Amino acid sequence: MSALTLTMKQRLDQRVDMSPLVCQKLQDLEPTEIAAIRLQNGKRTIRVDELFKIKGDDTQNIVIEGSYGKLDFIGKELEGGSITVHGDAGAYLGQDMKSGRIQVTGNAGLYAGCEMKNGLLQIDGDAGDFLGAALPGNKQGMKGGTILVKGSVGERAGDHMRRGVILVEGDAGDYCGSRMVAGTIAVMGQTGRYLGYAMRRGTLLLWNQPQLSATFNDCGPHTLAFLPMLFASFRHLNSKFADASVAFNRARRYGGDMAEVGKGEVLVKQ
Repeated sequence: MSALTLTMKQRLDQRVDMSPLVCQKLQDLEPTEIAAIRLQNGKRTIRVDELFKIKGDDTQNIVIEGSYGKLDFIGKELEGGSITVHGDAGAYLGQDMKSGRIQVTGNAGLYAGCEMKNGLLQIDGDAGDFLGAALPGNKQGMKGGTILVKGSVGERAGDHMRRGVILVEGDAGDYCGSRMVAGTIAVMGQTGRYLGYAMRRGTLLLWNQPQLSATFNDCGPHTLAFLPMLFASFRHLNSKFADASVAFNRARRYGGDMAEVGKGEVLVKQ
């Protein structure tokens, strides 16, 4: 069997809802049945074969060729299997993902990995605002799994994050880890203003000194035995985080946000 490959025929002006094209929904469907699935495109619907050239039959291994930033909800509620996106992805990439793997070779839009429960989401380019966050009006963001971004991320990464790991090789925008309940966010690059704003618990792991508000307490330098174990868990990833040379166990710890529960921590490499 060869991967089910969807190659773009045309780029539409209106956004496209790709949520019907996930592994568990396509399982046991014939190519002709997949071609007839209708996708929401603005105020109208279009058939899959109007937008894509279809090749292959392995619905547990989906490849999207020539993707661009108006393809929204790719991998929504994915339960096993893999989706590989060659190009950019739109908003809500991997929303509510339960298991499996999604890889995007380009950039991703707003709310990538929002309310994700498990699995691996890898973005080789940049990600927009609210990475791994809660949807508007909800109180629980990412609940498990791993998000790896090889570029930079926008504002509010990990907003309301409850569990899981977000790894950013580049920079993070303002309010990174805002209202965080638990989980781990690691940023190798620079971080913006209001880091950890109103975080209750969880860990922000940084390689560069951040600009922290007065509601974080400097707890001094520490040698932390759990950090080598944490870095060891990243060794299977195709990432800088898997490189032993970037690991450390000596960090300066800041406790906060003291305006909230205050049980969160910011760990900065020493």
